Amino acid sequence: MRKIVQIVLVFFVAVQLNAQELNCTITVNADKIPGSNKQIFTTLQNSLNEFVNQKHWTNYNYKPQERIHCNLTLTILEQNGNDYKGHIQIQSSRPVYNSTYLTPVFNFKDDNFSFQYIEFEPLQFNQNSFESNLVSVVSFYVYTILGMDADTFVLNGGSPFFTRAQNIVVQAQQSGYVGWNQNDGTNTRFTLIDNVLSPTYSLFRNTIYSYHIKGLDAMSNDKKVAKQNIAKSIETLKAIYNTRPNAFLLRVFMDSKADEIVDIFSDGPRYETFTLKEDLLKISPINASKWNEIK
Repeated sequence: MRKIVQIVLVFFVAVQLNAQELNCTITVNADKIPGSNKQIFTTLQNSLNEFVNQKHWTNYNYKPQERIHCNLTLTILEQNGNDYKGHIQIQSSRPVYNSTYLTPVFNFKDDNFSFQYIEFEPLQFNQNSFESNLVSVVSFYVYTILGMDADTFVLNGGSPFFTRAQNIVVQAQQSGYVGWNQNDGTNTRFTLIDNVLSPTYSLFRNTIYSYHIKGLDAMSNDKKVAKQNIAKSIETLKAIYNTRPNAFLLRVFMDSKADEIVDIFSDGPRYETFTLKEDLLKISPINASKWNEIK
């Protein structure tokens, strides 16, 4: 009987130690691709889900309830033999302290997405070399998700993960695929990780931390104080706007948080939003119609 108990305990510990970091749903949408044989896309979807959710991406032990909720949607728009083009949408969220609410942390669409794929080929990630653009893009966003999530709990806590994402960029720069190099445009993987790790935009990461820890996570204790702290964190973003009004990271933040900000400040308790709305209109004029909903 004692041996059985020991075996069960060993198994339980092993399960805990092997708990992966992500609870990720990956969807491959190939509705735009003509033809009746769509099995390859089902195979790709299954392989990607297994690749992301069963791989250990860090040296940390995540409890099952700590796994990061995320979604990756690959939309295939063109196919030419084994070559595919489209875009990928990345979304992640994390729970707010003492509530059942999941707050969006990262919401990003990458239009520079192309890759080669042969059905049933293994998906293998090597941090020291470029294996395939499919694996590199997905792995890049896994580490970005991990970094963004960590930044919401500890100031600059995501740096080790962002550094790994940056290493993927470096390894992929000679691949010939778009999105990895400085001259590929502004809405790219290169720009994203370069800006996140740049001291120039350190206030962005300060905002990510204070918005969540001092704002959302404090809601259950004192909603009014929490709202004040969220407004202060947005005011911090205005400091970035004042020096770089077209900063890429301002849009990255608002793409994730705009709807949530409206919900927060449209609900009680009463908070004077005049200054907040002025800041929001400056930082993100494209969302003006949403900011006007704040009363």
